[in-house]
Amino acid sequence: MPAYFVTGTDTDAGKTLVASGLLALARRRGHTTLGLKPVASGCDATPQGLRNIDALTLGEQSTPEVPYDVLNPYAYAPAIAPHLAARRAGDVPTLDDLVAATADPLAWQRDLTLVEGAGGWRVPLNDDEDLAGLAKRLELPVILVVGLKLGCLNHAILSAEAIRADGLQLAGWIGNLVEPGLSFDEAGDAALYHDNLDTLTRRLSAPNLGILPHLAGESPAARAEAAADYLRLPGSD
Repeated sequence: MPAYFVTGTDTDAGKTLVASGLLALARRRGHTTLGLKPVASGCDATPQGLRNIDALTLGEQSTPEVPYDVLNPYAYAPAIAPHLAARRAGDVPTLDDLVAATADPLAWQRDLTLVEGAGGWRVPLNDDEDLAGLAKRLELPVILVVGLKLGCLNHAILSAEAIRADGLQLAGWIGNLVEPGLSFDEAGDAALYHDNLDTLTRRLSAPNLGILPHLAGESPAARAEAAADYLRLPGSD
């Protein structure tokens, strides 16, 4: 299993849930793991510095453990678009900065390494570059997380087209049922719901690595373990 870049169809599609679930699944199988969140906004002030819950969640599923600043080298407090948060902080990274920050961890060649983006595929990194450029520079295959809700077909198909237009492999996609209180067979019209999944499978032309139910009310570590039950690792049979 090489390293992968994890992106979503939108903010709150469930990238961290999926990434932590995949890492948890790999850990169950005795693999070494690493989850990276190079850029994160919406961080909390702590005595140790700014900390992001998504990065901490990935860190919990990384084995052997690594320091926080390796997991999340660029952390910003405002819960706004990363490039705007970075501008307010007066610390706007470039793709060169992110490549430099991720080069050493990627060289560790753990059995599974996941680099989680922010927002969707085209989220800006700065005035001139997108975070998608990091996946391009690192030449990482991409896992697309699809938030299963109204409008997801358009968002998913456009995201897949953009990923391939950037010359990258779409290694797989994972659906995440984001609406609270719905199970697979209670998502409105169950037949229509499954028809939508069939449409995604056909149009994305990439392996489906799992469909997650709505997982809420537990700790991030517990949700990661629960998500692992519904996932399969990229490149597996």
